[in-house]
Amino acid sequence: MPTSTAFDVSRRGVLAGGVATAATATVPIVADAKPQSTPGGSIPRVPVTLKVNGKAARLELDPRTTLLDALREHWKLTGTKKGCDHGQCGACTVIVEGRRINSCLTLAVMHEGDEVTTIEGLGSPTDLHPMQAAFVRHDGYQCGYCTPGQICSAVAVLDEIKDGIPSHVTEDVAAAPAFSMEEVKERMSGNICRCGAYANIFDAIADVAGEAKERRA
Repeated sequence: MPTSTAFDVSRRGVLAGGVATAATATVPIVADAKPQSTPGGSIPRVPVTLKVNGKAARLELDPRTTLLDALREHWKLTGTKKGCDHGQCGACTVIVEGRRINSCLTLAVMHEGDEVTTIEGLGSPTDLHPMQAAFVRHDGYQCGYCTPGQICSAVAVLDEIKDGIPSHVTEDVAAAPAFSMEEVKERMSGNICRCGAYANIFDAIADVAGEAKERRA
């Protein structure tokens, strides 16, 4: 049987050709990545000024530093906890410009000049914030790891209701929301307690809300 010379293709030849094609295809990606590297391997730093718990401080940070890491690693405020690091557990909740946020989901450089309140800024062991005292009074903590985020969130939740900010369960968004446990449960749903101390946490929040109502009356 005559053999062809122009189109003879062996299995080994096909495999070799495929490898060569794949290698060629990756070259532009590698070439494109090179200019993004930092000359000399140094990490650029940017100045960031925050007012944390009433005290302004300026630091030079890697622009990729999250607010959570800035507070814990640079400001040495370890009361704010790193839980899931994905914004799902609420352990890292702090109050920024009066609003609660997950500090693991935001960069420190995004808050230049902002006022940040952590659990350390709410009160002290000898002068507890009313919410901190209520958590103690109602045993609203067990292992305590989520407690700083729970308390920061609870303080902001009562402010949200007081400021008339509606939630997903507010029936009439045009009217000022009233305090209810349904509102509290919905607004606190982003703060997870793996120990299951929710009942005591709700009691603590209701206690403070009652005191707040008396003060407003």
